Amino acid sequence: MGEIAPIPLAQLTTLRVGGTPERMVEARTRDELVAALQDVWAAGEPWLVLGGGSNLLAGDEPFEGTVVLVRTSGIERLADAGDGRVRLRVEAGHDWDDLVEYTVAAGLAGIEAMSGIPGSAGAAPIQNVGAYGQEIVETLVEVELLDEATGEIEVVSAADLELGFRTSVLKQHYGRGALRSGVIVSITLELHDVGHGEVPVRGGQLRQALRLAPDAAVSLRWIRETVLATRASKGMVLDDADPDTHSAGSFFQNAIVSASFARTLPPECPRWPLAVEVDPVTVIPLAAFDGIVPPPVSVQPDVKVSAAWLIEHAGLGKGFRLPRSRAALSTKHALALTNRGGATAGEVAELARYIQHRVQAEFGLLLQPEPVLVGVEL
Repeated sequence: MGEIAPIPLAQLTTLRVGGTPERMVEARTRDELVAALQDVWAAGEPWLVLGGGSNLLAGDEPFEGTVVLVRTSGIERLADAGDGRVRLRVEAGHDWDDLVEYTVAAGLAGIEAMSGIPGSAGAAPIQNVGAYGQEIVETLVEVELLDEATGEIEVVSAADLELGFRTSVLKQHYGRGALRSGVIVSITLELHDVGHGEVPVRGGQLRQALRLAPDAAVSLRWIRETVLATRASKGMVLDDADPDTHSAGSFFQNAIVSASFARTLPPECPRWPLAVEVDPVTVIPLAAFDGIVPPPVSVQPDVKVSAAWLIEHAGLGKGFRLPRSRAALSTKHALALTNRGGATAGEVAELARYIQHRVQAEFGLLLQPEPVLVGVEL
């Protein structure tokens, strides 16, 4: 564990904004990470853990506490779980896309559609990262969690993390803290050993995104390269030379609304039901049957609607910026707020608030930010 001269968060976050913390510690091993956090917690000072810095909007003022940089790395192949299932334990600081490349090269299926997502492996479960129909909830087995309350490492199953749409009990949402405070030390994934040949593509959303027929079969390498090309075309793969990539990815979450509210939106607004509607089965004990069968009650699933579509159709097109602001919507993707060069966190937040107000006025829906906000208010 080493205390280093504090570095401005603007140099460590993909949005390229953020002040300089009072203190900074770099942890390159799990022992160093545990020791650093135990020291910070014992001192009772404010703290912030930073991996890839890809899901953070940090304020312009200095962070009054300690920032712990997670620089651990390593992938361990555990004993096979049988039936072609392989488990990997990955250190929290390991680069996520490097992990995806490792799995594709090894012929292990399960996270290939999440190629190109910036950030670290330990951050992935916190907001249940996903892309093109794949989410980490589908492959995550457990995490090693350093619990703030006890200061000890605990193995926590994926089920106990309550993974939902871009959320978990560890996620600090705008307006409220995490339901459980701790830091992930490692994650364990269970993947399928499918080799390097062509295999059927599971998931309608992934097939649609890749423009594949229902019976199409492709290799994991083809999926990875196609996803990377698709993300790059939207400015969602980090590139120092491209200001469209100086962002936190999708700044607003795709909204989850009731089926009845979704019907109030224009029919052309893209939407995806979150569950398949199943006809209910009514069981009536024979002794209680009076010859009358009650009418079935239809329960309609909630619907995910496209935040990017709502933004654009509220009159805020790609590249939109407020007067004299150095923050703007990406010229490639209306869901990404970007730093066009020298923008402050205040400018990014001002643009985010304006987008929220326009979408709410037009469609009656308040978009929620996806990144963690530290020292910033919307």
